[in-house]
Formats: sequence, C-alpha cells, structure tokens
Amino acid sequence: MTELERALLDIAEVRDRLATMQRFKGYSAVAAVLSGLLAMVAGVIQALAVPVPHGAHQGRIYFAIWFVCAAAAAIANYGAIAHWFVSDESARDRWQTRTVGISILPALVLGGALSFALLANNAIALLPGIWYGCYAVGLFASRTMIPRGVLPLAVVMLALGIGLLFVPPSIALAWWVLPAGFGSAQITIGYFLFRDRMVNA
Repeated sequence: MTELERALLDIAEVRDRLATMQRFKGYSAVAAVLSGLLAMVAGVIQALAVPVPHGAHQGRIYFAIWFVCAAAAAIANYGAIAHWFVSDESARDRWQTRTVGISILPALVLGGALSFALLANNAIALLPGIWYGCYAVGLFASRTMIPRGVLPLAVVMLALGIGLLFVPPSIALAWWVLPAGFGSAQITIGYFLFRDRMVNA
C-alpha cells in the first residue's frame, strides 16, 4: 500500500467517524414511530370518511385529515429536536441539533406551499405524489444524520412519489396510499434509530 492510499484510507475513516458523530442526534425513535402511527390512524379516518375523495368538498375533507396528521407529526418530531437542543451541553451539540432541524425544513415548507396551491386549483390528485417526493427529498437532505439503512427507503419513496403523479386519482387518493408509505416509512425509521442507538450506547 502506497502512502497516498494509506492517507486516503485515513481520510475516509475520519469522515466516517465524523458522520457517525453527527448522525442520529436530534431525531427521536419515539417521535418517528408516533408519526407512523398517526398516519395509520389518519388512513383509518379517511377510509371511514372519504375512502376515495370525489369533488371539491370531499377533497377538502381529505386535505384536512392529512394536514392535521402532518401538523401533529411535525409537532412530535420538532418537539423532540427542541428537547435535544435545550438538553445539549456544548455549542457543538447545539449546532448539530439545529442542523438536524433545518436540514428537512425546506422540503416541509415547499411541500406545504405546493399542497395549498394544488388545493386552491382543485388538483388534489397530485398531493400524494408531491408529499412522497418532498418527504424523500427531506430524507436525502438529512442523510448524514439518519441511519444508512434509511437511504434505500428514501429512494423508494422518491420513485413512488414520481409514480403517484401519473396514476389515476382513484389510486393516488385511495385511503391506503399514504398510510402504506408514510406510516410504514416512519415506523421503519424509528426502528433504525432505536437499533442504532442501542448499538452505539
């Protein structure tokens, strides 16, 4: 092994250690699982109220169900981040926790703005694809602070989001679409977070 190869290996090892130190802090396994369960509950509510929404009135009901779910999930996750931030003892830890909160925020803001624009234009059939896609972009933006096992999930969510933009409304707006994606994804992320914290404890 040459000196250059040894130096490159050392740099890669340092980068991996830094990524490990940055990863996970600020993301809560409990909040992630809670978000997934909220999506499951919202799916049941949609199944009872508007299984496949038709028309502007049912579209608004659909939007309201999932907007409340998203708001509750955001409160749970950002509440966990705020708890970590208050509990952090060093400036480095506070910077790291703040970075966690900011990394996914643009995807959330864009997703929210697009959601209201589509609702205003009665184009709610595009909402699931937009939500899947923005969620995937947020995961990619947080890639240095989440378990590596989550990245394939982000790829799948992005692909599904793109696909949902082109399927008939009867599929895109079906009651099971969002629980199947967001519910299972958030619960999976919670599992990865819990597992990796146990390993690194």
